[in-house]
Amino acid sequence: MTGKLRYRLLTGPDDKSFCERVSKALDDGYELYGSPSVTYNGERVIAAQGLILKSAGKRPTGSQRRARSKSATRR
Repeated sequence: MTGKLRYRLLTGPDDKSFCERVSKALDDGYELYGSPSVTYNGERVIAAQGLILKSAGKRPTGSQRRARSKSATRR
């Protein structure tokens, strides 16, 4: 597969390196997708952050899709 993935999930120990990886992805054209998640594996905190590739034709959110479908049924 060539090119950038539209969606990525970065995971790893919650440390400077993880933050640098997220920052690099933002610099590479990704934007945050959702809130970060953290868990404790018995030794350290593990973080996860979803990222999506910015694009001109963004897909509508769930509420935007519902609003469109309601207006279409009113016609």
